[in-house]
Amino acid sequence: MTHFRRHLIRHLAVLLAGAWGITLGASTIAQSQIVPRGAAGAPREAPPIPPQTIPNVPPAIPNAAQAAPNSGGGAPRETLKPSQVTPDSVIGAPREAPAKPEPRRKRPRQKPVARPKHAPTPPPAAAQPLVTPPPVATPTPKPASPPTAAAPADPPAEGSANAAFAAFQRGHYKTALTIATQRVEQNDDVKAMALLGELYASGLGVQQDDGKAIEWYQRAADRGDREAMFALAMLRMAGRGGFVNRDEAAKLLAAAARLDHPLASYNLGMLYLQGQLFPRDFARAAELFRVAAEAGSPEAQYALAALYKEGRGVKKDVVEATRLLYLAAVADFVDAQVEYAIALFNGSGVAKNEEEAARFLERAARRGSPIAQNRLAHILVIGRGLPADPVEAIKWHLISKEGGASDQKLDAFMRAQNADTIAAATKAAHPSIEALRLAREPRS
Repeated sequence: MTHFRRHLIRHLAVLLAGAWGITLGASTIAQSQIVPRGAAGAPREAPPIPPQTIPNVPPAIPNAAQAAPNSGGGAPRETLKPSQVTPDSVIGAPREAPAKPEPRRKRPRQKPVARPKHAPTPPPAAAQPLVTPPPVATPTPKPASPPTAAAPADPPAEGSANAAFAAFQRGHYKTALTIATQRVEQNDDVKAMALLGELYASGLGVQQDDGKAIEWYQRAADRGDREAMFALAMLRMAGRGGFVNRDEAAKLLAAAARLDHPLASYNLGMLYLQGQLFPRDFARAAELFRVAAEAGSPEAQYALAALYKEGRGVKKDVVEATRLLYLAAVADFVDAQVEYAIALFNGSGVAKNEEEAARFLERAARRGSPIAQNRLAHILVIGRGLPADPVEAIKWHLISKEGGASDQKLDAFMRAQNADTIAAATKAAHPSIEALRLAREPRS
């Protein structure tokens, strides 16, 4: 996820500070973010819902606030200058008075299926890290890749647009550059212009050059290419090839969203949710998220689920929220896997299924989520959803703690175990902990 999208999703997290409820703990959205300093003008949100007790069932998983990792939310947030962009200038239609919404046809609601389409990832060999370390952050986001050309029935003709994309997909970037350049010179091919923008932006087959990338993206965007519009918006938002220009980026996102570009719709929805570039509008954000969610964007499905859970911009609907979380979870969106696992464990919007919840938590834990690792450790302590296993519980606790999820209850549990158990758990966690530490080291 790019720096821009990570920055925006922090604001989504702050707005949705509710909890899924009872014993497993509050949602990842609620627990993983802290209101940044410098946001004095932001409205205060409702406090999290306190956890409830279950009769005859011992408390299992702590409230999320007790095990939330330090996600960097305490860093000062950049204060944007007042923008000249208004919702009208972005969306393109005057909004003097709110129009009466047309009645939406009721779609049949699909009941969430508890079992994922794919089996959980099996444990790796003991010598390999259990957790994939997070990628080292890059200073600028990578623009979206150009559209993937559909594979033709016959091999693409030499010099055709399909040939340029086929070469790009095979990793023959210099060939793609040559063919795309010829297509532009001979046919003024818009898709070839967008492909050249990607090659120059990413430094594939040619020396990286943001200026030339912007030039090619701009030429394609001026001719109506939605992929070029979105990529150019990301460059403008990041300040690559010049200064940061959020106003132009917002206009480009809006133009691409009108052409049904899913990621443009999602990012524009995040800007409406953030409420800094132009006034906050939950309803408009929900509309844009829905466009992207129906196109299969797991990020948008997750964001729209959060709005349904809290009733922001849409009527509160926990069942619909859980359905959307399921779709994002089976698409391997880690935050959604954690949220859906919590919903399954508590029976919130879906039939209670502690075993399936444990499987989703394990998938997210192996993908590097400290929250999933922490919740999985608690499950392994109490033996609900998985058999109790002190060694595995302590192992995941140590890994999650290295990722920033401290937990005093699990610390106390570890101290109560014998030396052999602690030694076995420490040995099992060592490869993953070393991988996390190595990933944090600065690269020369």
